[in-house]
Amino acid sequence: MKIQLKRIYDDTAQNDGYRVLVDGMWPRGIAKRDARIDEWYKTLAPSKELRQWFGHDRERWQAFRKAYLAELAEANTVALDELREIARQQQLTLLFAARDVECNHAVVLKAYLETCDDREKKR
Repeated sequence: MKIQLKRIYDDTAQNDGYRVLVDGMWPRGIAKRDARIDEWYKTLAPSKELRQWFGHDRERWQAFRKAYLAELAEANTVALDELREIARQQQLTLLFAARDVECNHAVVLKAYLETCDDREKKR
């Protein structure tokens, strides 16, 4: 499984592979025609309430992570399965707008996809 994370504001690269925006809202300052994304999976973003509560406050990171994992467990399994399949076949780049590259929902989503894939392989 090949998944990398990247801010949508960063330059595109040849090794980006399939580029998927995973934010619930369109990022500020990026025109849709210039985004160079293959898909926008906004349904996999954290709920508005959770996102607003977190507010990228690092002191809330662990609680946010736990709550978002619970949301992912209840999320659209078709979308999650599609992302896993893409990552099995080619490089998948999850795009996000957050400034903090270590504590954001895409980090959690990437780990969730990888963990679920590992569980499936062990079956």
